[in-house]
Amino acid sequence: MNVMKRLIILLLLLAAAAGCLTWFLWSADRNELKAVILTSPRNTAMYNRVEVSLAQPAPVYVEYTEKATGKTWRTRTSPADTLHHLDLLLLKANTEYTYRVIIDQFPKATSKELSFTTRQQSPWLVNHWYNEERPHDGSALGDGFILLCFGRLPGYMMLIDSQGEVRWYWQVDDIGVRAASLTPRGTFLALLRPFVKDAVDDAPMTPEQVRQEEHKKPMRRGSMGFAGGTGVAEVSLTGDLMWRLDLDKVEQEKDLHVIHHDLLMDRQGAIHTLYRPKKVADIRVDGRVETDTLGGDGILVIDSLGNVLHKWSAWDVWDIDNDPYIAEYRYDRFHLNGLCFDRDSNYLVSAPIEDQIWKINRSTGQLEWRFGRNGDFKMDTTSCFSFQHSPYVLDNGDLLLFDNGLYDLRSGARAFRLDEGKREAETVLTALLPKEKYTSRMGNATLLPNGNLLQCSSKTGSVMVTDRQGKVLWECVMYFAPYRAVYVPLSVFKDYFTTVD
Repeated sequence: MNVMKRLIILLLLLAAAAGCLTWFLWSADRNELKAVILTSPRNTAMYNRVEVSLAQPAPVYVEYTEKATGKTWRTRTSPADTLHHLDLLLLKANTEYTYRVIIDQFPKATSKELSFTTRQQSPWLVNHWYNEERPHDGSALGDGFILLCFGRLPGYMMLIDSQGEVRWYWQVDDIGVRAASLTPRGTFLALLRPFVKDAVDDAPMTPEQVRQEEHKKPMRRGSMGFAGGTGVAEVSLTGDLMWRLDLDKVEQEKDLHVIHHDLLMDRQGAIHTLYRPKKVADIRVDGRVETDTLGGDGILVIDSLGNVLHKWSAWDVWDIDNDPYIAEYRYDRFHLNGLCFDRDSNYLVSAPIEDQIWKINRSTGQLEWRFGRNGDFKMDTTSCFSFQHSPYVLDNGDLLLFDNGLYDLRSGARAFRLDEGKREAETVLTALLPKEKYTSRMGNATLLPNGNLLQCSSKTGSVMVTDRQGKVLWECVMYFAPYRAVYVPLSVFKDYFTTVD
């Protein structure tokens, strides 16, 4: 009798399961695709959007394949709804793709294979600067991208890949984009600069023109110089403007209207940049005392509404009375041109007039040490750098910077291991560029995940990947002088798509 009961219960359970499965199959059949619409937001060749309409709410994703190579990607899964918008990013121009829409419920329902061909690249974005005449090892960069900015009108940011092709683009019509950085929340932070300011920086020069350029310090060019900008914007990976801040519209103090060279966002969303605080002081000039307005630099911390959260000025820690160069350099005493966080969250700033990197205590404003020529660290004098740019701290704690090399007319990456307790510095990397890639100003270097270096020789227009000895493996010479080349890893886009093995 017990065996019979168990058999009846088992049959009932199987019937219930079959009925449940029948309902799921029926439900999936009823949850039809009502519409699939492909659009191209902002009409770029590198970005399409799939709009999906369902009969019933369900999660959805898209798998898409580059037909020529067979490479396949999967978008993020859009949460259960009847209307979905899925972004296809980093597409190649003039390329055919196939794609399927997948309703991600049990059992999955897949659309028939659809296809599209991206339009031809906009003429001004066709890259004629990467070609067989230059080193072109496509594996040297890895699977990431290079972010470059254009400071004239219209201003723009773009990503180029290892083949020199433009794969992402954002444009602003009324102002240029001087520089940009990647934020902790996976967006781009752009330094906006007025048109025609710093025009001398825009055109690439021949090696001979760079060598003949003024090298003596300081480079006195007025307070709107120094890679100056007047605004900040945050842009999403889909190219949407999240917000824009024009400093002259929110700040009364004129010293806060101009920022320059660098801007970073911390994990709390605060923006850290450099600004130009002035100081009225009595200084000795040719044996007599004069009152003058001195041009200086500082660190400015703001939020996205322009509220000032913190300010630091180099004048707060500088001994004007005992400065032998104050008269000569009065309009540009420091020329701070780089800012980053140390591993202890304090600031490191580049002071090229001094050929030094300074560490600033973020809480107290104290100048803790100066590293470089005539600084606080014992170092190999053959590794002294000059008019350096773009310091940043590597994952292992080493300090990497771009040495412009004003004295020996040779630019390139250098890295140092600093013992802050003993005040000793060890040179751990020297990757100087070929002599013809010397850049008297601007430029930067970044250590790539594969161990190579991304280096930018701004004055020659050259963006290069080198090995750790400075040998050029890959090069793209731009039609403008890029202030900086920023590495953007493919993983930044992980919330939008992943590669299908």
